Amino acid sequence: MMRSISPILKLPAALLLTLATVSTQAQDWAKARLDASPRHHEYVTLKHDNRSLQAFVVYPEVKNKATVIVLIHEIFGLSDWAKEMADELAGQGFIVVAPDLITGLGPNGGDSSSMPDRDAAVKAVSGLDPNQVMADLDAAADYGKKLPAANGKVAVVGFCWGGGKSFAFATHRKDLSAAFVFYGPGPADVTSISAPVYGFYAGNDARIGSTIPATTEAMKAAGKTYQPVTYDGAGHGFMRAGEDPTDTNPANKTAREQGFARLVKLLKGL
Repeated sequence: MMRSISPILKLPAALLLTLATVSTQAQDWAKARLDASPRHHEYVTLKHDNRSLQAFVVYPEVKNKATVIVLIHEIFGLSDWAKEMADELAGQGFIVVAPDLITGLGPNGGDSSSMPDRDAAVKAVSGLDPNQVMADLDAAADYGKKLPAANGKVAVVGFCWGGGKSFAFATHRKDLSAAFVFYGPGPADVTSISAPVYGFYAGNDARIGSTIPATTEAMKAAGKTYQPVTYDGAGHGFMRAGEDPTDTNPANKTAREQGFARLVKLLKGL
């Protein structure tokens, strides 16, 4: 008896290869921009306690010493987009240190680049110990602050999962000049925050947007500076989606452009 052949098996080999690598090619546009950058990129090993982790560092092409940004990646790990965003910020005159917070959790103790797929990265990031994350971020901030090219100021910028960790880091670290939170929730206790916090949120993101009123009230009651801005029509992750040439929501592109301009203006005002 003849067996029917699966439609997938009838596809040309080249198309099968394309389908198999879609997930790895999803940010090829970000990698291409990163590869074309004239700025100095390097990977460094940060150490604290008994842990070592990798960090991606980008230097600006400037004459004077620069403010350091600790960039906290999304729940997808230190992706090509996260590194491309680090490069873009360096292009505005800042030193950027982007720690790979899932270093050691990939196959054979690898980092984000060794994760077999996006789901594996999400699972690894979701399972991180909050105390370890704070210690990793401390190591990144300490490293950046001691660089000869640094001016002594440190700010933290986080996206998605990293946005929430940026807010949390502001409760933990006292020498931050500012914390920038992109579509991340606020912490339960804000009383220990000393730096101003600036929020960037999507209009079509009720999961996070619904938390803003309570965070605003808590920050006001504690006498803290908190300035949230919501971009109408944009979705969660608009800083990445707004750059993605395959994204079909024009509000994401607008939010990305306006959010980036606001971020850079605030950073330069520190």
